[in-house]
Amino acid sequence: MDDDDFTPKLGRTRGKDGKKVLRYGSRIVVAARLAGTKTGIVGRRFDGSRIGRGASIGRLLSSRDRFAGLRSRRAIVKTRLVRLGARGLPGARAHLRYIQRDGVTREGAAGELYGRDADQADGKAFLERCDGDRHQFRFIVSAEDGAEYADLKPYVRRLMIQAEHDLGTKLDWVAVDHFNTDQPHTHIMLRGVDDRGENLIIAREYIAHGFRERAAELATVDLGPRTDREIENRLRHDVEQERLTAIDRRLIRRMDDERTVTAASNDPFQQSVAAGRLRKLGTMGLAEDVGHGRWRLADGIEDTLRRMGERGDIIRTMQRELTARRLDRAGVDRRIHDRPTEEIVGRVVHRGFSDEHRDRHYLIVDGIDGRVHYLDIGRGDLTEPTPEESMVRIAPRSAAVRDVDRAVAAVAQGNGGRYSIDAHLRHDAGATQGFAEAHVRRLEAMRRAGAGVERNADGSWTIAADHLDQAAAYEARGLRDRPVDIETVSALPIAGLETADAATWLDREIGAATPMPVRDAGFGREVRSALDARRQWLIEQELAEVDGGKVRLRANAIMLLQRRELLGAGERLAGELGKPFAEAKMGSAVEGRLTRRVDLAGGRFALIEQSREFTLVPWRPVLEKQIGKPVDGLMRTDGVSWRFGRNRSGPQVS
Repeated sequence: MDDDDFTPKLGRTRGKDGKKVLRYGSRIVVAARLAGTKTGIVGRRFDGSRIGRGASIGRLLSSRDRFAGLRSRRAIVKTRLVRLGARGLPGARAHLRYIQRDGVTREGAAGELYGRDADQADGKAFLERCDGDRHQFRFIVSAEDGAEYADLKPYVRRLMIQAEHDLGTKLDWVAVDHFNTDQPHTHIMLRGVDDRGENLIIAREYIAHGFRERAAELATVDLGPRTDREIENRLRHDVEQERLTAIDRRLIRRMDDERTVTAASNDPFQQSVAAGRLRKLGTMGLAEDVGHGRWRLADGIEDTLRRMGERGDIIRTMQRELTARRLDRAGVDRRIHDRPTEEIVGRVVHRGFSDEHRDRHYLIVDGIDGRVHYLDIGRGDLTEPTPEESMVRIAPRSAAVRDVDRAVAAVAQGNGGRYSIDAHLRHDAGATQGFAEAHVRRLEAMRRAGAGVERNADGSWTIAADHLDQAAAYEARGLRDRPVDIETVSALPIAGLETADAATWLDREIGAATPMPVRDAGFGREVRSALDARRQWLIEQELAEVDGGKVRLRANAIMLLQRRELLGAGERLAGELGKPFAEAKMGSAVEGRLTRRVDLAGGRFALIEQSREFTLVPWRPVLEKQIGKPVDGLMRTDGVSWRFGRNRSGPQVS
């Protein structure tokens, strides 16, 4: 070996016994700790908050004196990190469509996408640049008194330029301003890469504090600092609020180990505000006067006040929507459901966002039970559109393992860990082809969600030993995103069903063995009146008769009304499309291009066009993504068994 190939390298200095030698400063710290002296050095568990761009500036901004910003405008920033991966781009495309939806501008028009340098950004080009990104950031920025801005674009651009300076990289982003709520706000989509094409890692400190502080700074510069009068009025207003306020946060920070606090302050106004708030908390049962000017705050007071604030917001939302539609529901019971425990039927009053950042929706329903219901229905993209005035049936979903999962596990256990339709038919002699295909559809849904099943090249499925646990986890995830099932029983208002020449929801309730109870209050009173009018119309049409004081439908009344409506709708659409209507017969093939959905009094139907004719068949939510595409299926008594996929040879959907 040549001498030039050898490069000496010094290692760490070690003692005679081979142990590492501590530096002088470290030896002092160790000795002090052994002596029981507090060194001022506090151990910190690693949590990743200091990793990434903007960590230093984030810590600096978060360490500001909280009273120094008393006069500054406030800003709310919600942040979400979205993993894209191989399947994340369709979700990003859906989110882009969502923030550009109709009705978000001051004029009620569609949202306008803009970027750093253009007032009209190309969303398609932005998504193409996002292809291959590991992740994406999504922000909602709302400045206090943002309604005073004539245009939010300059404010947002300056905020993002400031973020570029803080993070030390150029950012690729698009944004849409929304004015459809009481507080104007901006949705920002930020690529998860820096100007070198590397993954953009933003420190948690900056996401949690820095970005919000920068937004507040700019709003203060633009709109001016808050005046003494504004601050005092806000604090006076907060004293009587049944929600978490800035006064509460200040009291919680000042309480001692026994959870006691006093209103004492060098500022007479601040003292009076704190004393008033403590008295209010006392009336709410959240604080106890222990004497000598001290109050003991209740355990969990912060969470309790936050929940009360959310409930108060919901009640105000319900009242606002009822008032806007001139629905007098004074004295009517109002129910707020995290998850309903029983079926709810009623009229849709309003659908809105319970969490706009995560696209979670709520539904206000005027129930036939005489109550007004507020329900969190989960992610908006997982439920069908529910227009106002339509009639819906809402049922709670369960996260329990289904019988179909147990059947799959049993078949796989006896077939070497594999499931197939042939193996199922051998396992269960009483099973039909259609019954086994329903199990395949379940497996396909789990596969797309990454729930531990794998489809093989021969069409069979590899089933893990813990398949039932995987199925339970899959159901639990689905329950968070879609806690209820929503069925539209009538797309038309109830007033239009009384004399409709169609099989309506009213007819099915009249002919039901055990009809749903309808209370003589609120919307239930309107439903009772509509049922009486419908009974009279059915008698006049000789579709029902009075038997023992009760109105009974004739045996074929529902089928006759369904056919009447389809033939009438087919005749109207024939003039519009310029081709004849062909009625779909039981057991016949349904093939053609799915053109659109048709809402009739008797329900929703799919319009299937062929070159020379068209037909109408019952609508299924799964057809929404197939509009404009060729489809084929088989007409059955319970609807159409559809086949989708490449060359329409994929899994069937009954």
